Amino acid sequence: MKQRYFIYLSYDGTCYHGWQIQPNGVSVQDVLQRCLSVLLRQPIEITGAGRTDAGVHARLMVAHFDFEGTLDTAQLAYKVNRMLPRDIAVSKIEAVDNELHARFSALSRTYHYYIHVDKNPFLRHYSLEMPYKLDFQKMNEAARLLLDVKDFGAFCKVGADVKTTLCDVTRAEWVRLEDEDTERWCFIITANRFLRNMVRAVVGTLIDVGRGRITIQDFQDIVASGSRSNAGESMPGNALFLWDIKYNI
Repeated sequence: MKQRYFIYLSYDGTCYHGWQIQPNGVSVQDVLQRCLSVLLRQPIEITGAGRTDAGVHARLMVAHFDFEGTLDTAQLAYKVNRMLPRDIAVSKIEAVDNELHARFSALSRTYHYYIHVDKNPFLRHYSLEMPYKLDFQKMNEAARLLLDVKDFGAFCKVGADVKTTLCDVTRAEWVRLEDEDTERWCFIITANRFLRNMVRAVVGTLIDVGRGRITIQDFQDIVASGSRSNAGESMPGNALFLWDIKYNI
């Protein structure tokens, strides 16, 4: 009888073409899948809780796979970590109910997007340097409007294969990080689901608000239009982290 297992991992996405297997580049899913297949001596297919684009990182990604029989999950996690490259780490593997699905059973996902104000060579790989003066109060006013939005088509990558652009955002705010030598801010957004490129497009449009390029009313109009061409540019992926995923387990 097949048993379903959840695998919890984190990764630095710098060297990868995202989470999902790609025909033209190395992905995190591909590396992990190959590793499990070698250790378990049979082809293993894993399903992730979502996709992260090229260069995007994950503090927590959850995936599942099925295996015929019982596994020593602690020992498997140890062996997987020995095989994986240094930029991918598995924190836990556990047996779960066979009805649970890494993607469809997730209740919410949280992303963090980091920016810093002053030039800092130690932050450049994981945070976006922002040379412009930003009005974070206005950016938070605009961000709060997202809590009442249902259709996020304005922030969905053109051509994305999605059946619906409806999302339920429960948190969206800019938070200043304390005790830092450099002024740093983090945009935190939580929703039941995310569209492809959505967080980076939201951040880009909020930055337009912060720079005074558009007003809060303009931001509302952009969201209402449902058109990606009206929203701001997509911000670089290196400053984006999939931060948390919640399940009813």
